[in-house]
Amino acid sequence: MRRIFIGFLLFLGTFSFRGMAQVDDLLKADTLLISGDTIIMIGDSIIIKEKVRPIYWKKGGNFNLSIQQVSLSNWNAGGASNLALNTGTALFANYKKDAIIWDTNLTVNAGFNRISDRRFPTRKTNDNFIFISKYGRELTPRWYLSTQIDARTQLLPGFRFFRPPGAEEDARTRLSDFLAPAYVQSSTGLNYRKQYEKNNRLSLIASPFTGRFTIVMDDSLSTAGAFGVIPGERVLAEAGLSFSSQTDFEIFENIRWRADLNLFTNFERLGNFVVNVNSVISMRVNKYITTRIETILIYDERVFIQQESGPPRQAIQLQNMINFGIGIDF
Repeated sequence: MRRIFIGFLLFLGTFSFRGMAQVDDLLKADTLLISGDTIIMIGDSIIIKEKVRPIYWKKGGNFNLSIQQVSLSNWNAGGASNLALNTGTALFANYKKDAIIWDTNLTVNAGFNRISDRRFPTRKTNDNFIFISKYGRELTPRWYLSTQIDARTQLLPGFRFFRPPGAEEDARTRLSDFLAPAYVQSSTGLNYRKQYEKNNRLSLIASPFTGRFTIVMDDSLSTAGAFGVIPGERVLAEAGLSFSSQTDFEIFENIRWRADLNLFTNFERLGNFVVNVNSVISMRVNKYITTRIETILIYDERVFIQQESGPPRQAIQLQNMINFGIGIDF
């Protein structure tokens, strides 16, 4: 028994001596700093402690797709075979370093439906291109001096479909096209930004110095003076005041609301605002299935809308879509 106890004490002493030797070796280790990384040399071993590098860029986006198809054959209840498709992509790249911010967003949407028994079977239901980029310098933790570029157009021709009196088939007239119109707005002003939990954020920018350009690159639309340009001119330049906001909030779990608002008033007609509102409510069922409610509202007193009857007049343009389909975040 005595021999066992003495052996146990010798084992503990050996283990403690080795542990103290290792600690002593660590204290005597050579340390070298190279480009912010710490290199510790212990004998023939090298331990590298890499400095945590800050992340300045946040990038991502969302892709959504919904498809509906109805095929009828000898269907006594009536109706027509049809196909509806709607797709959209939203991308963002946000930069923040010290007192500098740079936020960029791109949204592209397209939608079509096709009904087999009409003269123009395929018709556009959704088409918009929105690019917003904002650069700012911090004045206080929530206030920035910012410059913003807001560019909006469409990608494909837009038509008005109608049936002339006495005709048996539909006719159409072209209302718009790519870069006809396009709206480019440049503004400089104060930007209020606030971040909340769960990636919720709010951004407001008021600009007393705003330039707005209405572009109509199509010859026939330009000649007609469409969208407020002087007949025969391709660009209408205006100076005025603007206000814009961007919101991104989680209303409930798996339900987010994203919206942007842009208001512009010309110095010559202060108080007569051009209004652009884009709102998207996303309800995620699982990782890939989403329901989206998208609303777009536009009002521009220079744009006259053709009515079903009577002459064209100023009116609020409203688009509302409910999509159930595939949604992928990346």
